[in-house]
Amino acid sequence: MREIIFDTETTGLDPRTGDRMVEIGCIEMVNRVTTGRTFHAYFNPGRSMPAEAEAVHGLSDVFLSDKPAFAERVHELLEFIGDSPLVAHNAGFDFGFLDAELNLCGHPPVCRTRMVDTVALARVRHPGAKLSLDALCSRYGIDRSHRTMHGALLDAELLAQVYVELRGGRQIGLELVADVAETISAGTVLVRRERPLRPARPHSASAEELAAHLAFLATVDTPIWSN
Repeated sequence: MREIIFDTETTGLDPRTGDRMVEIGCIEMVNRVTTGRTFHAYFNPGRSMPAEAEAVHGLSDVFLSDKPAFAERVHELLEFIGDSPLVAHNAGFDFGFLDAELNLCGHPPVCRTRMVDTVALARVRHPGAKLSLDALCSRYGIDRSHRTMHGALLDAELLAQVYVELRGGRQIGLELVADVAETISAGTVLVRRERPLRPARPHSASAEELAAHLAFLATVDTPIWSN
C-alpha cells in the first residue's frame, strides 16, 4: 500500500485571509516503509512574510524571493502524490492550504477521503496525552535533536516514524518489505524464478524391509502391544 506523508509551512494560519503555502515536503511510503522517494519545494507566496511566521520556520522574504510560484510546480506535486492516501499531523490545516493553492491554479481540491490525520490517530491511542509532533517523538524515542526550526520535509520525515508507531510499530518481516520498496523505487522489475517440479519420492517400505521388521518383532520378549 502506497501512502504519502506530508507537511507544509505557511505565512500564517488561515488561507481564507490571504495566507499562503511557502513550503511542502512529501515522503513516499510503501507498506509503512519509506522508499527514499520525496518531493520537496519552496514557493514564493507573492506577499510578505509575517515576523511571527518567520520565527517558526525561518523562511524570509529574501529567501523566498527567487522561488517559483506554487502554480509552476503543481503538476510535479500532483504527479508525485497520485491518488495515494495523504498523511499529515493536524491534517485539516495542511489540506486547507493545499486545497487553497490548488484552487488558485484552477485544480479541484483533494478528496477528503484520502486524508489521514495523525492527531486523530494519536488521540485514540493516547487519550489525554500531549499530541504535538514533538511530544509524540519523545513518547516513541524518535531523535529530533536536529530539528531546530520547523521544516516541511524534516517534519514529514519525523512524522513518518511517528505514523509507523501509531499504526502498531515496525513488525517482523518489514525488513523484507523495505527491500521490495527499494526495488520498486529503483524501477527494477521483479521476476519470479521458476523451479522445476520434482516427482514425489517413494516412501513405502519394500518387501525386504517389511520382512526384516517382522523378524525383529519376533525377537521381542512379551511386547506391550500384545497385552
